[in-house]
Amino acid sequence: MSYIEEIRALVGSRPLILAGAMVVIMRDDEVLLQNRRDEGLWDLPGGFMELGETLEECARREVLEETGLAVGELELVQVLSGETYAYTCPNGDQVHPVTAVFRSRVFSGQLAADGVEGSEVRFFSRTELPGEIYLECREIIEDCFG
Repeated sequence: MSYIEEIRALVGSRPLILAGAMVVIMRDDEVLLQNRRDEGLWDLPGGFMELGETLEECARREVLEETGLAVGELELVQVLSGETYAYTCPNGDQVHPVTAVFRSRVFSGQLAADGVEGSEVRFFSRTELPGEIYLECREIIEDCFG
Protein backbone atom coordinates (compact mmCIF):
# COMPACT_ATOMS: atom_id res chain seq x y z
CA MET A 1 0.00 0.00 0.00
CA SER A 2 1.43 3.39 -0.97
CA TYR A 3 1.71 6.37 1.35
CA ILE A 4 -1.23 8.11 -0.34
CA GLU A 5 -3.38 4.99 -0.07
CA GLU A 6 -2.58 4.78 3.65
CA ILE A 7 -3.54 8.42 4.21
CA ARG A 8 -6.72 8.06 2.12
CA ALA A 9 -7.73 5.07 4.29
CA LEU A 10 -7.65 7.44 7.26
CA VAL A 11 -9.20 10.62 5.81
CA GLY A 12 -11.36 9.36 2.97
CA SER A 13 -11.80 11.73 0.04
CA ARG A 14 -11.22 14.96 2.03
CA PRO A 15 -8.81 17.49 0.45
CA LEU A 16 -5.12 16.63 0.74
CA ILE A 17 -2.06 18.71 -0.11
CA LEU A 18 0.23 16.37 -2.05
CA ALA A 19 3.73 17.04 -3.38
CA GLY A 20 4.74 15.68 -6.74
CA ALA A 21 6.64 16.20 -9.95
CA MET A 22 6.12 16.14 -13.70
CA VAL A 23 8.64 16.16 -16.52
CA VAL A 24 8.51 17.82 -19.91
CA ILE A 25 10.62 15.43 -22.00
CA MET A 26 11.77 17.28 -25.08
CA ARG A 27 13.16 15.88 -28.33
CA ASP A 28 14.01 18.57 -30.87
CA ASP A 29 10.64 20.37 -31.30
CA GLU A 30 8.61 17.52 -29.78
CA VAL A 31 7.27 16.71 -26.33
CA LEU A 32 6.39 13.32 -24.81
CA LEU A 33 2.80 12.85 -23.66
CA GLN A 34 0.77 9.95 -22.30
CA ASN A 35 -2.92 9.29 -22.83
CA ARG A 36 -4.28 8.70 -19.32
CA ARG A 37 -6.57 5.74 -18.77
CA ASP A 38 -8.63 7.43 -16.03
CA GLU A 39 -9.92 10.40 -18.05
CA GLY A 40 -8.72 9.71 -21.59
CA LEU A 41 -6.80 12.99 -21.80
CA TRP A 42 -3.18 13.53 -22.81
CA ASP A 43 -0.85 14.55 -20.00
CA LEU A 44 2.80 14.98 -19.11
CA PRO A 45 4.38 12.09 -17.21
CA GLY A 46 4.49 12.63 -13.47
CA GLY A 47 2.92 11.83 -10.15
CA PHE A 48 3.10 12.14 -6.39
CA MET A 49 6.03 11.59 -4.06
CA GLU A 50 6.42 8.57 -1.84
CA LEU A 51 7.87 8.89 1.68
CA GLY A 52 11.61 9.49 1.66
CA GLU A 53 11.83 10.56 -1.98
CA THR A 54 13.22 13.82 -3.27
CA LEU A 55 11.27 15.64 -5.96
CA GLU A 56 13.92 14.61 -8.50
CA GLU A 57 13.65 10.95 -7.47
CA CYS A 58 9.87 11.17 -7.77
CA ALA A 59 10.17 12.67 -11.26
CA ARG A 60 12.58 9.94 -12.42
CA ARG A 61 10.50 7.11 -10.92
CA GLU A 62 7.24 8.36 -12.42
CA VAL A 63 8.75 8.86 -15.88
CA LEU A 64 10.23 5.36 -15.83
CA GLU A 65 6.95 3.80 -14.64
CA GLU A 66 4.79 5.67 -17.11
CA THR A 67 6.99 5.79 -20.22
CA GLY A 68 9.76 3.20 -19.89
CA LEU A 69 12.37 5.96 -20.23
CA ALA A 70 15.12 6.94 -17.81
CA VAL A 71 15.66 10.70 -17.76
CA GLY A 72 19.07 12.28 -17.36
CA GLU A 73 19.64 15.88 -16.35
CA LEU A 74 16.56 17.56 -14.87
CA GLU A 75 16.07 21.31 -14.90
CA LEU A 76 13.49 22.83 -12.54
CA VAL A 77 11.19 25.07 -14.58
CA GLN A 78 8.47 26.07 -12.13
CA VAL A 79 6.39 25.01 -9.15
CA LEU A 80 2.62 24.81 -9.57
CA SER A 81 0.30 25.26 -6.58
CA GLY A 82 -2.86 26.95 -5.46
CA GLU A 83 -6.56 26.75 -6.17
CA THR A 84 -6.00 26.83 -9.94
CA TYR A 85 -4.49 23.33 -9.81
CA ALA A 86 -6.85 21.77 -7.24
CA TYR A 87 -9.04 18.98 -8.60
CA THR A 88 -11.30 16.09 -7.72
CA CYS A 89 -10.30 12.64 -8.99
CA PRO A 90 -12.86 10.45 -10.80
CA ASN A 91 -13.20 8.43 -7.55
CA GLY A 92 -14.06 11.59 -5.56
CA ASP A 93 -10.69 12.14 -3.86
CA GLN A 94 -9.90 15.85 -3.54
CA VAL A 95 -6.32 16.95 -4.23
CA HIS A 96 -4.45 20.23 -3.84
CA PRO A 97 -1.11 19.43 -5.52
CA VAL A 98 2.21 21.20 -5.19
CA THR A 99 3.99 20.10 -8.36
CA ALA A 100 7.60 20.66 -9.37
CA VAL A 101 7.82 20.89 -13.16
CA PHE A 102 11.12 19.73 -14.63
CA ARG A 103 12.30 19.55 -18.21
CA SER A 104 14.82 17.23 -19.77
CA ARG A 105 16.28 16.63 -23.20
CA VAL A 106 18.35 13.70 -21.96
CA PHE A 107 16.73 10.29 -21.79
CA SER A 108 17.43 6.65 -22.59
CA GLY A 109 15.58 3.38 -22.82
CA GLN A 110 12.77 1.95 -24.87
CA LEU A 111 9.53 3.92 -25.08
CA ALA A 112 6.81 1.79 -23.50
CA ALA A 113 4.07 0.62 -25.84
CA ASP A 114 1.65 0.67 -22.91
CA GLY A 115 2.31 2.63 -19.73
CA VAL A 116 1.11 1.97 -16.20
CA GLU A 117 -1.34 4.87 -16.17
CA GLY A 118 -1.46 5.66 -19.86
CA SER A 119 -2.89 3.66 -22.71
CA GLU A 120 -0.45 5.26 -25.16
CA VAL A 121 2.82 7.16 -24.85
CA ARG A 122 4.25 9.15 -27.75
CA PHE A 123 5.98 12.30 -28.93
CA PHE A 124 4.01 15.21 -30.40
CA SER A 125 5.20 18.33 -32.17
CA ARG A 126 4.78 21.21 -29.74
CA THR A 127 2.83 23.06 -32.43
CA GLU A 128 0.49 20.11 -33.09
CA LEU A 129 -0.59 18.95 -29.65
CA PRO A 130 -3.67 16.72 -29.39
CA GLY A 131 -7.02 18.40 -28.73
CA GLU A 132 -7.80 16.15 -25.75
CA ILE A 133 -5.05 17.51 -23.48
CA TYR A 134 -5.16 19.04 -20.02
CA LEU A 135 -5.26 22.83 -20.44
CA GLU A 136 -2.38 23.47 -18.05
CA CYS A 137 -0.18 21.09 -20.09
CA ARG A 138 -0.33 23.42 -23.09
CA GLU A 139 0.84 26.33 -20.95
CA ILE A 140 3.61 24.30 -19.30
CA ILE A 141 4.87 23.04 -22.67
CA GLU A 142 4.95 26.57 -24.10
CA ASP A 143 6.87 27.80 -21.05
CA CYS A 144 9.43 25.00 -21.47
CA PHE A 145 10.05 25.64 -25.16
CA GLY A 146 9.69 29.42 -24.68
